[in-house]
Amino acid sequence: MVRVLAVADEVDEALTAGVDPVRGAELILACGDLPFDYLAYLMNALDVPLVFVPGNHDPDVTGYRSSRAGLPLRAGLPAEPPWPPGALNADVRVLDVLGLRLAGLGGAPRYRDGPNQYSERQFARRARRLARRARWLGRDGRGVDLLLTHAPPRGVGDREDPPHRGVGALHPLLARLQPRLLLHGHVHPYGAGAPELKVGSTAVRNVVGRHLFDISPASRYTR
Repeated sequence: MVRVLAVADEVDEALTAGVDPVRGAELILACGDLPFDYLAYLMNALDVPLVFVPGNHDPDVTGYRSSRAGLPLRAGLPAEPPWPPGALNADVRVLDVLGLRLAGLGGAPRYRDGPNQYSERQFARRARRLARRARWLGRDGRGVDLLLTHAPPRGVGDREDPPHRGVGALHPLLARLQPRLLLHGHVHPYGAGAPELKVGSTAVRNVVGRHLFDISPASRYTR
C-alpha cells in the first residue's frame, strides 16, 4: 500500500505553512500548472519521490534527455531542466515507482499560443506512443496502475469553453491501458468539489488542490 499526495493547479496555502496535514505521504503525483518551486518544497519537506506531468501554464519541458554520463542535455547541449532536481517527468512515459506502474500524458488542448498545448491529432500521436511504451513494459504481465494527465478525457468532467475542454484521444488510450485510476487537473471546481467519474473500469478523479489516498499495485484504491 502506498499513500499518495496528488496535487494540481492550485497552491494549497495550508501546506506552505507546513506539511503536517499530509505527513505520511510516500509519493507525490503532480498533474500540472503548479510552480516548480512549490513542488520542490513539497518533495523536500516530505522527503518522497515526485512524479509530474506538465500543464498548459507550465514551461516547455520537451526535449530534455540524459547523456551516457548522466549530464542533462537539450538539443545536444548541456541544459538544466526547469523541474525540481530528482523529480520525474512522466509525460509520454511509463515509470515504475514504489511498486506502482505510472503512465503520463501531460498538456491540454490547444486554445492559444504557448507550450504544452496540442491539437487533437497531436494528442492522438502522443497517446499512441505512450500505449506502445506501456505495451512494451507490460510484457512482464503488469498493467498500468495510474494514468496522470493534465486535462481530463473529453466529456468526462471537462467544460465546453476552449480553455477547459478535455482530450478525445484519452478515450482510446484508456481502452488500451485500462488503468484503475486516472488523475487530472486543469478544470477548477472552485471549492465545490468534483465528483469521481468513470470511463469503463477506470475511475477518473480531478485532483485540483490536494488529495490524499492509498493505493496498492493490482488492487482497488481506498480514500
